[in-house]
Amino acid sequence: MKIRSLAAVAVAGIALAACAPGTASKTKSADEQTGTLKVWLYDEANRAPKEKVVNAAVADFKAAHPKVTVEIGYIPTDAGPRAEKMKGAFNDPNSAPDVVEFGNTDLFGYVAAGGLADISVDLANWSEVGDLPKDLKDTTLVDGKTYGLPWWLGLRSLYYRTDVFTELGIKPPTSYAELVEAAKKVRSAKPDMLGIAVGGKYTFGGLPFLWANGGDIATQQGGKYAAVIDSPQSQAGVKAYTDLFSKDICPPQQCADLTGGKTVEAFAAGTAGMAILPNSSRSAVEAGVAKGKYAVVPLPGNTPGSIAPAFSGGNDLGVMKSSQHRSLAVDFMKILGGKKYQLQMFDAMGNLPTLASARGDVVAKDPWLKPFIDTLNSGTKFVPKDASWAKIDSQAVVPTMFQKVVTGKSDVPGATGEAKTAIDNAFAGK
Repeated sequence: MKIRSLAAVAVAGIALAACAPGTASKTKSADEQTGTLKVWLYDEANRAPKEKVVNAAVADFKAAHPKVTVEIGYIPTDAGPRAEKMKGAFNDPNSAPDVVEFGNTDLFGYVAAGGLADISVDLANWSEVGDLPKDLKDTTLVDGKTYGLPWWLGLRSLYYRTDVFTELGIKPPTSYAELVEAAKKVRSAKPDMLGIAVGGKYTFGGLPFLWANGGDIATQQGGKYAAVIDSPQSQAGVKAYTDLFSKDICPPQQCADLTGGKTVEAFAAGTAGMAILPNSSRSAVEAGVAKGKYAVVPLPGNTPGSIAPAFSGGNDLGVMKSSQHRSLAVDFMKILGGKKYQLQMFDAMGNLPTLASARGDVVAKDPWLKPFIDTLNSGTKFVPKDASWAKIDSQAVVPTMFQKVVTGKSDVPGATGEAKTAIDNAFAGK
């Protein structure tokens, strides 16, 4: 299986690659053994369970390094605000962390910006490296060098309200047509609920519809990427997704600006009958009104019984090139990224472990994961493995395409044509 990651980040209109060579890349790193180790992690919805696990890892680390203070900072998950933080870290090493959590698709841009340290030797000597599947190791490689430790995997499936479906006599959808029918029934019977929470700013909620119709963002041609987001198959997928933004399913005025995080909040708060959410959203849903009133099935494709390809996501841990505490940073990364805390992070946040033995343990004991594993086994998709994706994502090319159709500012051919131009310009360095 090919495991990739979450959206890459950069400041809107500025690819991280454009920062290279940044200040961070010119700064000589040191290897101090005392002082403060700064760690930046994602500030996810319902952070408390994650924070508890991280604090336990800090205690383990401090037991081995009593003279070191660990400062944990939580950075935004949404691309724009997070990009501002990372841009500042790349350009001003004094403000940078030593250890950072990031999405795998971030990696290409971060490396191009000179922000991440090469940890090839460090991981090669790690006692648990043999438990890390080769396909995951490969996702962290740039020019044969390793820049990240895969920490957790994330896949999206369809969450639905079991109480609402039972009340209305609705069966979990097994095709796109059944999904639309179910969403309309929920909205009709319960006008205060969204039939399905979909977001105009939710890139990885919309892309499965594009992939299910045989479309894609871009393909490699002669060793270079070229956009195909305007192909007939891609346009069919864009239409399938944007058709869900209707008064009788998810009104544009309520849903056009929804992000992935906002769809989690909507479902957890009990204001949506369905939502396309990752396995890592489990803790947030359990903390909300929907607790005990939901189940999960794979997001259906076009034909009955088919599964729409999901973006195979997940996050890495890495060491900043500018770190003045390199060995300490590596030690903390290995502790937090090891099996002990991967298992605890699963219990706390629902994050699938990357280490094979840990993943086997959690899947065996938790049948709830079956829809996600079925989705994984049916075949997943990924964004272009190119540093230019940072610019494409930071410019919000895909969500802007969705939003223009949803708000009536453009039709599908027009919006996908504009997206193609923007994507090809990014690949061309324009």
